[in-house]
This record gives sequence, C-alpha cells and structure tokens, in this order.
Amino acid sequence: MLKGEMTDISEIDMLKMQVEQLRKELKAERGMVSKSATELKDWMESMAAEDMLLKGIPEDQNPFKEKGGCVLS
Repeated sequence: MLKGEMTDISEIDMLKMQVEQLRKELKAERGMVSKSATELKDWMESMAAEDMLLKGIPEDQNPFKEKGGCVLS
C-alpha cells in the first residue's frame, strides 16, 4: 500500500496490535535449544523405523506400483 493511502486500520491501532503480540510472545515458555534439539533428534531416530520415506513402501501395499509394462517390438 502506498504511503498516504487511507487504510482500514489506523497507525495507532497497528501499533497497539504489535504491542499486544509482543506481550503474548513475552509470556511464551522458552526452552534451551540444546535440550530441544537433542529431544527432537532422539524422537526422529525413534520414529525412523516407521518412516515411509526412509524404509520405503512394501511392494504388496504400494498403490503406485507399476501394473504392467509396455513392450515395443
């Protein structure tokens, strides 16, 4: 939006909204990145056996398996 155009929300209202958002963020519980990263890594490793992208889909359960081939002669 160009400067000087009329908006539905005044600049004061926008600033009030920003202050309110900052107050909400201030109250958010924070944790140490080193602890969170370790927990995330451990969880990912524990779930790796169930991850279809890592282990693949069994041929008998694969809906995208080739049904037949094309033979040109």
